[in-house]
Parts: sequence; structure tokens; C-alpha cells
Amino acid sequence: MSAIKPSGIHHAAYRCKDAKETVEWYGKVLGMEYTTAFAEDHVPSTGAYDPYMHVFLDAGNGNVLAFFELPNQPDMGRDENTPQWVQHLAFRVASEDELLAAKDHVESLGIEVLGPTHHGIFKSIYFFDPNGHRVELAADIGTDEQYAELKRVAPLMLDEWSQTKKAPQHAAWLHEIARQEHGVD
Repeated sequence: MSAIKPSGIHHAAYRCKDAKETVEWYGKVLGMEYTTAFAEDHVPSTGAYDPYMHVFLDAGNGNVLAFFELPNQPDMGRDENTPQWVQHLAFRVASEDELLAAKDHVESLGIEVLGPTHHGIFKSIYFFDPNGHRVELAADIGTDEQYAELKRVAPLMLDEWSQTKKAPQHAAWLHEIARQEHGVD
């Protein structure tokens, strides 16, 4: 029997504090269209009583972002043992110009934005949604050769990391590109 190979992500689901506020925020800030809602008093997969509102947003190119509001559960929190910058939702924008325009738009709504941050093959901005989820917008800027080199060294890096738990240097050139742009030696 062959291994399963998914054809894509059907949706990614996160918890939200308020479904209506979340739908409105993602529409206003990121232009996502609200497409679908499911609401039940019992969880279909377990049968447990746990009323919820499950909302779906069109994130572009067939990608769907979903949220659950769970009013009977304890207040939403975050994993305090994981830094805030680790868990995030990252969305692609078409160009650096679009990234800068997005930054201006988000800041015009009174939302604090970090970046752009140069990652060698893409640049990103970061901000938080009303639920405390970190959102990233990223514009790819790498060359085909750079992406090919990263793919080539990925297994080497993972093997080295697994053995040493220290950052492998196979792709250190990414950081050099970013440091040069930021004027850091």
C-alpha cells in the first residue's frame, strides 16, 4: 500500500474569542471573504455537548482559514512555554510593493506592525489579530537557484540538528543577505 499524499490543506482551524469580531477583522484587515459557518450544540466527531460556532474565511487560492468560538470552555489562552513569535499564521503576498502597501494599510487601522524583516528569500511583516494570534504577511524574493540550494541542504540540516541541537550553517548565506540589507556585520 502506498503512503497517503494529501492534495492540499482543506482548512486550518484556530480558536477565537468572538466569531463575529474575528470575521470582521479578517475581512477589514486582510480582505478575506467570510464564506461558511457551522454551529452545533454537540461535537460531531465525539458527540460531546460543547456548543460552538465554526466560521470559515477564504484566504485565497483555495486556502481556507477557520475559527471556533467556544463559549462554554475556559477563556482562551496561549502556550506560555512557547514564545509568541513561534506560533503564527503566515500568508503570501505577491510582491515587496504589496507587502509595504499591506503594512501601511494595517498600520492605518491602528495595529502595530513589526518589519519588514528580511529572511534571505522572503520578507515579512508581523502583527496580532484580536485573538492574540500572530499574523505574518510574506513576499517571496528568492531566486530559483536559492530555493534549489535550500532544498538540497534541508536533509543535511535536519540530520545535523537532530544530532547536535545547534543551528547548522548550511544556509548561513540567508542570514548574511539579511544582515547586509540591515547594515549589520
